[in-house]
Amino acid sequence: MKTSTTGSPKATTDEAAERLRTVFSRLSRSLRLTHADDNLSPSQREVLRTINRRGPLRLSELAATEGLNPTMVSRIVSNLETRDLVTRSTDGTDARIVHLAVTEKGRALWQEMKHERTDALLFALGQLPKDQRNELIKALPALEGLVAALRGD
Repeated sequence: MKTSTTGSPKATTDEAAERLRTVFSRLSRSLRLTHADDNLSPSQREVLRTINRRGPLRLSELAATEGLNPTMVSRIVSNLETRDLVTRSTDGTDARIVHLAVTEKGRALWQEMKHERTDALLFALGQLPKDQRNELIKALPALEGLVAALRGD
């Protein structure tokens, strides 16, 4: 690990944050290179993932969960709907409320994407020395906490 040129804890924390940002960006980009989802944007993949995991859910809930404005979410959902990956239906009691659900095709695509990415990570983990794999496994709770903090959970 690089040491701070100033030796101060702040500089060390700043450097660690920069390194984490770089590592996560490169990791995310590498995992996006899987083939199952090569026609979906990152936002479309995330929306599909959320609907698959939490759906059926309201359009407004999806917008809040994803931290996107409802107009943007509606555009993303329209694209996914055109590809027959999600369905949109109105509420039986209030036509202004839109419910979203993943289709079988969308569920199958998400499973394929998830398996491809898991396999890619398993392969990469297998290339690391055992001590580095163990360090990554031990760091998982801290990394999950970091994600929760970034999302405001």
